[in-house]
Amino acid sequence: MAGNCCGSVRVMPRLDPAACNALTQSPVGLLVPRTALQGIAPGGAVSAQRSVDIDVTAPAAGACPETWAVGARLTPVSGQTSGAVSLDAAPANTWVPVTGAQLVLPEAGVYDVVADVQGSIGWGANVTNAIIDAHLLDVTAGVEIPLSARRIILFTDQAAAGSNGIQANASAGALYQVAGPSTIRVEGSWRTDAGTTSAKVVWATNFRYRKVSD
Repeated sequence: MAGNCCGSVRVMPRLDPAACNALTQSPVGLLVPRTALQGIAPGGAVSAQRSVDIDVTAPAAGACPETWAVGARLTPVSGQTSGAVSLDAAPANTWVPVTGAQLVLPEAGVYDVVADVQGSIGWGANVTNAIIDAHLLDVTAGVEIPLSARRIILFTDQAAAGSNGIQANASAGALYQVAGPSTIRVEGSWRTDAGTTSAKVVWATNFRYRKVSD
């Protein structure tokens, strides 16, 4: 393309019509588009409700056209375990860690932490309010996870003679937010208002977590 300017001929650049040409001719010259792509690393976020990770794969050097591959994947971290503990040697009204029922929440975020817990207790005559409880403890922060405490067993027997027993199940869990890697465990506790109990056991038959958001 050519034009006249002050009695001289000015040659305008001619665009290659190839499909991989991203240039645009404007009245004052060529426009060159520029785009920078960036993915979100696992554990990163652009909002408070991230539920996916974004992957960006750059084109090979010298590729024409330059094809960028952008994809998304669901990546909620999760884990599970189980354990059991006898409470017979523990004082009443004390929390005892359930052996093996401990997990690490690996990064900051909101988690659904749940423990399917089971308890059993035996007793003789004249027992009042034989109780077994369970809850979830944030070991790293040293605090009980709010709303996680559950009563597994509450049984009152003031007259029966001989040996008796009962077993029951519950689910102890809550949504819980942490600021970084945190160790969480299941604990059990027992008490009676009167009388003697035996064979007090708490199982965490399935203690698990799943991250639900950042």
